[in-house]
Formats: sequence, structure tokens, C-alpha cells
Amino acid sequence: MASASPVALFDKLPVPTLDRPFGIELWPYFSKAFEYVVGYPAEDFRFQPGVTPMSTLKETGIFIVFYYTVIFGGRELMRNREPFKLRTLFLVHNFYLTAISAILLALFVEQILPTVVRGGIFHAICDADGGWTQPLVVLYYLNYLTKYLELLDTCFLFLKKKPLTFLHCYHHGATALLCYTQLIGSTSVSWVPITLNLTVHVVMYWYYFQSARGIRIWWKEWITRLQIIQFVIDLGFVYFASYTYFTSTYWPWMPNAGKCAGEEFAAFSGIAILSSYLFLFISFYLATYRKDGKRPSGRKSLRRMSQAPLPDPHHILESKTANGDAKASGVKTNGTATRSRRA
Repeated sequence: MASASPVALFDKLPVPTLDRPFGIELWPYFSKAFEYVVGYPAEDFRFQPGVTPMSTLKETGIFIVFYYTVIFGGRELMRNREPFKLRTLFLVHNFYLTAISAILLALFVEQILPTVVRGGIFHAICDADGGWTQPLVVLYYLNYLTKYLELLDTCFLFLKKKPLTFLHCYHHGATALLCYTQLIGSTSVSWVPITLNLTVHVVMYWYYFQSARGIRIWWKEWITRLQIIQFVIDLGFVYFASYTYFTSTYWPWMPNAGKCAGEEFAAFSGIAILSSYLFLFISFYLATYRKDGKRPSGRKSLRRMSQAPLPDPHHILESKTANGDAKASGVKTNGTATRSRRA
């Protein structure tokens, strides 16, 4: 019996390559899991507006309206009730969102890395056969569906009687709409905001999972910084792709890099929503971590960082609300904790 050649043995080893950046090919395993759930392999999936679930503006709009009805109606129902603890459910929620984000991120990297290396970044963000392949559309759609799972973040807030702020509520509803418009608009640049967002979510939901376990993490402020960096990079790519599209389509005499795939309404919605995110998150960061224009130092810095909230998805401005309620009810505060006179 002839022995296997060294090349054949090498191909069987889990050694990272350009087509297998994690050593093994993830897509076949994902396709089998996809088939187990929906009844056909991932390679056969086709996104069809009006046929695929949650693929129409009407469905998306109804779900978003339902979301706001539930959270604000739920807040009113909880007004005179004791808050729920929900620690176990909260742990499970954050763990599965961490896992889903990590799996999707790995699948995106496996699909997009060979495209970027072999075809270049412009090909990956502007050519339909670069950033809008059938496997990527499957991942775009699944990422879009996770935005509805993330709406449960807000349900935890009102059930635990935490404040519902504009940034949190706006961000969750707008993100579902943003992902929908990019799916319908077939924007090849979509993978850039999505992969960056998944990276942030792996870090963020893991932080909330550990926090719910009672583990204090010192790098909380860096999550908000990472979110801001994410939006800056997003807008750089989206502005470039949009500029290239419009100049090559309507003003070809202007400098441009060539044609760019995608629909115009998707470009406008992407620019508008991502720009609003950047403005709101910078405002939140300055208000939370740069009060009075001075950066705290030493132990005070660590204490403020550990107490400061994140804009998404939980406990926004909770400390301010707690202190405000304490003052209104005559409870004494010492800046770090409150204690009633009865206690």
C-alpha cells in the first residue's frame, strides 16, 4: 500500500491557509447545521423579498413598531411593580449573543479574507462578485435576523426597571432598519460595518455576561471607544463607496474609482443612520467619561470607569437615575453608594 504524499497529509492538517484562515473549513459545518434547521443546505438559500421571512418593508416596520409598543408599554406596566431579577435569563441571553456574534464573525472572515487578498479592497467593497456572493448573502441575512434577538436587551431593561434612554432605544430600532435596507439594496460594502459590529458585539456581550456573573472588568470604557472607532471606519468605507457610485453614475467627469454595486436608497440610509450613530456615541462618551472637560486619574478614574454605563445595550445612565431618585426621596448618598435612614 502506497503511503500518502506529504502534500496530501499537509492538506488534511488543520493548518491555517488563505482559504482556511482557522485551519479547518467552517462553511461545510455551518451548511450542515443550516440544513438541520431549515431543511436545505446553505448553498441553496436565496434571499427573495416577499418570500423570505422578514424580507419586506412592511414586515420590518411592523416589528419595529411592535418593539417600541412593547418596551414603552412594558415600562408603564412595571411602573408600580417590583423589578424582576432575571439573572439566569440575562446570563443566557448575553452568552448566546456572544456565541452567535463570534460564529458569524468567523464565517465572515473565512469568506471575505480570500476575496480581499486576491482581488483587492475595492473589488471586495464595490464589485457584486466580491462583496455580494451567495455565501455572504446567507450571512448578511442571518446577521439581520440577530438584530431582532438583540431587541430583547430592552425587554430586560424595563423588566428590571432600568431607564430607557433615547440612544439605546433609537440604536436598536434603527439597526434593524439599517440591516434591512442594505439587504434589499445589495450593497457590497455591507461586510465592512457588519464584521466590525460583530467584533464589537463579541467583546460587549462577553463583558455583560461576565458582569452579570459579578466579575468586574476594568476595560469597560474601551468598549465605547471601540464602538466609536467602528463607526468612523464604517463611514469612511460607506462615504467612499457612495461617492464612487454617484460620481461614476451621474458625474463621470469627477475623479472616481469606478462603478460600485448597490442601490441609491441603501446608500442614503447607510450614511444617515451611521452618521447619527457616530454623533450620538461621541456625545455619550464625552458626557460619561469626560465630565467637566477633565479626565479622572488614578483610583478615581478606575472607580468612574467601573460605575459608568455603556450606551448599548444595558444600564444607560443608571447611576444618574439612582442618585436622582435617592435625592427626591430624602435618601443620603456618599457618591459611591446610597443607604436609607431606615436601614
